[in-house]
Amino acid sequence: MNKPHISIDEFSKIEVKVGTVRSAERVPETDKLLLLMVDFNENSPDGGGPRQIISGIAGYVPEPESLIGRQLAFVTNLEPRTIRGFESNGMLFAVGEGDSFAFLTPDREIPPGTSAH
Repeated sequence: MNKPHISIDEFSKIEVKVGTVRSAERVPETDKLLLLMVDFNENSPDGGGPRQIISGIAGYVPEPESLIGRQLAFVTNLEPRTIRGFESNGMLFAVGEGDSFAFLTPDREIPPGTSAH
């Protein structure tokens, strides 16, 4: 199904950044959810630190620990959302489903928080 076209101004509102996964674990009592702590190299007044992001990718990642240290693309300017009692502060940016599921990753290591253009 084709989705409606959006303007370049609308598209430019989406903030996609590369983050480094610092921890990954299953959300208890769920089959699909992982709790990721992702470093975007953010410096905030409260000391920053990794962001908590909840993602429905457990079916594609049999061992969540395999994500630790990986650099992945995330949408970082979504409003926080509570999923199964956990606040999520971003969304993993991936493609496909089933056998075609894949992460979007840089082809070399880059600083966490680097924006897509």
